[in-house]
Amino acid sequence: MHESLASFRTYVQAVLGFFVVEETLAHTAPGLVDKPYLLSVWHMAVGKIVNNIRNQASYITDTNLMLDIKQVLMLFACTLQSYGYPVTCIHELLLEIKDHYNEVLMSTWLQLFREIFEDDNYHPIKVSDLGEYNNITVVFPYHDPALEAQPFPKQFPFSLMVPKVYREVKNFASACLDFSHDLPINESTKEDMVRRSTNLLLTRTLSGCLASLIKKPGLGLLQLIQITINTLHLEEANSLLESYVARLVGKSSSKSSSVVVLGSLGTKAPLALGNLQAKAMFKDIRGEAEEQIYAALLRKLDEFLELANYDWMLLEPYGHSSSFVADLIAFLNSTFSSFTNLPVRVAGTACMSACQHIARSLMALPLADSVKQLSLPALDQLSLDVLQCEQFAAGEPVPGLEEGALVMCFADLRQLLDLFLSEDWSVYFNEYGRSDAKFLRVSPATAAILVEKLLEGEKRGVFSRLKRSDKKKLLETVLKQLRQISQAQHA
Repeated sequence: MHESLASFRTYVQAVLGFFVVEETLAHTAPGLVDKPYLLSVWHMAVGKIVNNIRNQASYITDTNLMLDIKQVLMLFACTLQSYGYPVTCIHELLLEIKDHYNEVLMSTWLQLFREIFEDDNYHPIKVSDLGEYNNITVVFPYHDPALEAQPFPKQFPFSLMVPKVYREVKNFASACLDFSHDLPINESTKEDMVRRSTNLLLTRTLSGCLASLIKKPGLGLLQLIQITINTLHLEEANSLLESYVARLVGKSSSKSSSVVVLGSLGTKAPLALGNLQAKAMFKDIRGEAEEQIYAALLRKLDEFLELANYDWMLLEPYGHSSSFVADLIAFLNSTFSSFTNLPVRVAGTACMSACQHIARSLMALPLADSVKQLSLPALDQLSLDVLQCEQFAAGEPVPGLEEGALVMCFADLRQLLDLFLSEDWSVYFNEYGRSDAKFLRVSPATAAILVEKLLEGEKRGVFSRLKRSDKKKLLETVLKQLRQISQAQHA
C-alpha cells in the first residue's frame, strides 16, 4: 500500500465501500442490519484500519505521495462522518502522519543544507550593479544605509550561504503548512505546529550541519571568520522568520511583527510574536566557531614561527628584523582586516591571543633545550624581531582594546632582552622584589638559563668588549646570584 497512491486508494475505497453498502442496506432493507450494529463493526475495525495505515505510511519517504494520501484520508473521514461514524481516530492518525511527513522533510532539508555549505565559497557576496544587489535583497531582505550609499561594485558582509539558508527555512515552513491545510485544527494550532517543526529544523538539523561545518578538516581561518559572520546575520533573521510563519498561516500583518527588513548588525528591531528558538542555537554555534578561529589563528602563526632559524652564536646582528617576522606581521595585518564584520570582542580576543602566543613562542626559542650556546648579538637580533612585533601591537590592529594592552603581551620578553643587552645587573639585583623595579617581569630562573648558555658561548670566544676572563667572571657571579634568589623563592 505504501508503494503507490493507487494501492492506498484501493484499500481505503474497499473499507469505505463496505460501510456505504451496509448503510444502503440499512436504509433499503430495514431489519437486515441496523445502525448500532454498524457502529459496533466500525469500532471493532477502526483500530485495525488505523494500525494498518499507520504501518504502511511509516515506510513512505515521498512527501508528495504523503500529501496525496492525506487528501484521500480527509475524504475518507469526511464521508464516514457524513454517515454518522466517529472519525476521531482518523484525525489523530493524520496528525501522526504529519509528524512523519515533517521528519521526511527534515531529511530532505538536511541534504539541502549540506549542499549549500559544500557549494559556498565563504567569501562576502560581491555585486557589480543594482540588479545583482536586488537579486540578493529579494531573497534576504538586508538593509544597511551605509552599504546602499556605497558605489558599485560593493559587497555584502555575508556569503551566499545566508540568503540560501534563509530561503530554504522559509520553504520548509511552507512545506510543513502544506500538510496542515484542511486538517480539522484552528489557525493558532497550525501556527504552533509550523513553528515547532521550524524550530526543530533550526535547532537540530541546521545546528547539526553548522556544527559539522566548523569542524570540517582543512577549513581555513578566513572561512571560519566568514562562517561566524554568517551566523550573526542568520541569528538576526530569526525575527523575520517568526513574522513569516505568522503571516504564512493567515494572520494579518498588523498582528505580526513590523519587521520587514534586516539592518546592519548592532541595530535593534521589533520582535515578532513568534518564539523561534534559533537565536540561542546560533550563539552556541558561533561560540564554537570563535574557538575554532582562535585555534586556527594560532596554528597559522606556528607555521610562520617554525620558519625561525636563528644563529644563536651570531657575531653581529643583521640590523633588520628576520624575514619570518616580516611575513608573520604581514599575515596578521591581512587577517585582522577581515575581522571588520566580526564583533569587537571576537577581534580583540583573537588579536590578544595572537600577540600572547607570539611572545611565548619567541621567549621559548632561546630557552629551548636544543639551544646549548648563546651570544649577545643573537639576543640583539631577537630583540629587533620583538621590536617589530611591538610596533605592530602599538598600531592597534583591531579596535576596542585598552591602549597598550597588546604591547604588554611582549613585556616579559622585552624586559628580559633589555636586561641582557644592557647588562644592567646591578639595577636588577638592587631592585629585585620591588613593585617598581625596572626589570620586574624577569624571572631569576629564566635569566639563569640564558646566563648558563652565554657562558657556554663564551667558551668559543665570541665576546670582544671585555676580556674573556672578565666576561666569564661577571657571568659566573651573575649566575650565582640568580640561583641564590631562585632557591630562596622555592625555600
